[in-house]
Amino acid sequence: MKPVSAARPIEATPRQPMERREVPFSLPDIGEEEIAAVVDTLRSGWLSMGPKTQAFETEFAAAVGARYAIAVSSATAGLHLGLNAIGVGAGHEVLVPTLTFASTAATVVHVGAHPRLVDCEPDTLNISVPDAVRQCGPRTKAIVPVHFAGHPCRMDEIGELAAQEGLTVMEDAAHAPTAKYRGQSVGSISPLTVFSFYATKNMTTGEGGMITTNDAELSERIRPRRLHGMTKDAWKRYTAEGTWRYDVSYPGFKYNMTDMNAALGLVQIKRLPSLQAQRQALVTRYIEALSGMEEIELPVSSPDVEHAWHLFVIRIRPDRLTIGRDEMIRELNAAGVGTSVHFIPLHEHSYYRDVLGYRAEAFPHASAAAARIISLPLFSRMRLDDVDYVADVLGGIVRRHRR
Repeated sequence: MKPVSAARPIEATPRQPMERREVPFSLPDIGEEEIAAVVDTLRSGWLSMGPKTQAFETEFAAAVGARYAIAVSSATAGLHLGLNAIGVGAGHEVLVPTLTFASTAATVVHVGAHPRLVDCEPDTLNISVPDAVRQCGPRTKAIVPVHFAGHPCRMDEIGELAAQEGLTVMEDAAHAPTAKYRGQSVGSISPLTVFSFYATKNMTTGEGGMITTNDAELSERIRPRRLHGMTKDAWKRYTAEGTWRYDVSYPGFKYNMTDMNAALGLVQIKRLPSLQAQRQALVTRYIEALSGMEEIELPVSSPDVEHAWHLFVIRIRPDRLTIGRDEMIRELNAAGVGTSVHFIPLHEHSYYRDVLGYRAEAFPHASAAAARIISLPLFSRMRLDDVDYVADVLGGIVRRHRR
């Protein structure tokens, strides 16, 4: 696996720096059409889950090639519902990458199960299938691969492990709308897939998420559980076609999406191809600008995937620099470049370290990456000359601190 190819290396000799500007880490891409759609919903008198949520589910399912889509209040809610629906509970273990956001593992704890943390691959930073095999045991019930930064995991190998060990696969695709693995869209591969529409994501509903599945039984189990376990279409009880009488078949949750969020989603899903094309153009520019900088390790993209590029994560090479990652972030921020770190591995957080007893030496690749990773700005409202400015600032820092 190699970094994405590039044509133009960054200049090695000092030159006049670009004029200072502010490049935030991320901004949502909201236009007049989204604003009009939300205003229309506000004027309609129907604010909570209703017809626009249903329409958004239909559009999203078609976009990812899934039979069913269930809109929820967040991806975290979707992960919780998915684990609940497949019967994960006390006495079970779930394989979860340590290099992920807290909610991937926290939802396992919420259903009473034990998150079995797994190391990452050294190149893509996705879940390591060989380590997942090692961590799998008789109590393992499911595996939750996370498509880190938008690069799909090795779904064929994960599927084989699941089939051999009797596991259910639930993909955490919070970073991966439009991503494909060997030609198949993420969202149509596994029994369950969960997407995020948080404000920083490739498409947004402000807050919200979506569960996709091709399993009719799972869809019918999850759908009422997102709204207190009330009978199907209970949301219609205040309409002329509905009825006040309903049944609660399961003690469910309050995880439904609102029509205000869905109104945003209906416009964003239509714009997603163009939003994604802009991300790809920005990534191409980054690769061109940074490819000659030997002190920086660039992200990779496997030839058998379509990367969603939610994040552009570089890794510094400390042996070639006189500063570490944290100081580099401070210098980037001081120059107006917003950054983040994705992620502090779960095993480094006090709950997983002190309560569950995980140690850094059990995760050599994630622990090594954690000290070197920096997420650079990447969002569809960003301009190509913003990328040039980020690269210019980064190049200046490298030249000043090169060994």
